[in-house]
Amino acid sequence: MSGELILFFILALTAIATAAGMLTSSNAVYAALYLVLNFGTVAIFYLMLGSPFIALSQVTVYGGAIMVLFLFVIMLLGVEKIPAEFGWKKSLPAIALGIALIAEVAYLVSQKVASTALETASTVAQAAPSPLANKLFTVYLLPFEVTSILLLVAMVGAIVLTKQEKKGERG
Repeated sequence: MSGELILFFILALTAIATAAGMLTSSNAVYAALYLVLNFGTVAIFYLMLGSPFIALSQVTVYGGAIMVLFLFVIMLLGVEKIPAEFGWKKSLPAIALGIALIAEVAYLVSQKVASTALETASTVAQAAPSPLANKLFTVYLLPFEVTSILLLVAMVGAIVLTKQEKKGERG
């Protein structure tokens, strides 16, 4: 086995372990820190693919700005601990969406779209920032906007889940 393959497997195990730690952590701050480590391993994957600009963007945007925003919201709301009444019944939509995501990934892999997308991403990533920005805001505008909406929905969902009702007030 080559050194690059060994590094890949170590990083893959780290990414899976940090994702599992994030999902199972009962402390929201620890979950956010697990997510930062996961973002770091994904950035190293981008470096291994020869995409330093995307790796730097991953660390700067997600590991820096987005996680500072999430930690600020967590600390502002004062909900470091996840409530005990959050059970499996409330997790059913998340489980259904996870199953849908796994089915989608299986479909894409079976159609060999994933390998084509990786080749396209690596060739675009080696370009200068200006052509990359043109591609991002023309060809890849829909995924870019879907990602921004997903981040917004995640933040609103975190606020809704942690909102505590005041005494005498009904929601």
